Amino acid sequence: MRNDIESIFFTEDAIAEKVAALGAQISKDFAGMDPIFVGVLKGCFVFMADLMRSVTIPCSVDFMAVSSYRGTTSTGAVEIHKDLSQNIEGRHIIMVEDILDSGMTLSYLQNYLANRNPASITIATLMDKPSRRKAPVYARYSCFEVPDAFVVGYGLDYNEKYRNLPYIGVLKPEIYMAEE
Repeated sequence: MRNDIESIFFTEDAIAEKVAALGAQISKDFAGMDPIFVGVLKGCFVFMADLMRSVTIPCSVDFMAVSSYRGTTSTGAVEIHKDLSQNIEGRHIIMVEDILDSGMTLSYLQNYLANRNPASITIATLMDKPSRRKAPVYARYSCFEVPDAFVVGYGLDYNEKYRNLPYIGVLKPEIYMAEE
């Protein structure tokens, strides 16, 4: 599996440092607000777990399971497989995502959740890839900005593999091009 990685973008230590700093900033910015962290599954689960351990304010957690990708390509359609289990009306929502890429999924989810009248919706992402943005979506919180490369590890996958890598690396093109 590690032989499939072309290069390492962010080490385990670099990720831990950035996530801890992000948790501290969110704790400061949302003090006294009791936000709901909404994880967008599956990719966010590792980042969300570490982020939650870095947050020092009262908060709740919920998850949504959505899909819009097949392999390396966006299908253009967002499918919701698991919706929220909490009422978000009047609550501050922090959407937690592994990577903000085209922005199409998060744009859809922001509009979808806005219909439930939350107090606010804020995005926190592990990585931001602005070069691929197609929708006007902005992450208030981001650990890393990445160029247009196919990254895996620390929760991010390619066909459900590589999520368990403790770092973020670039997948060798021959791995995903062979299957397309």
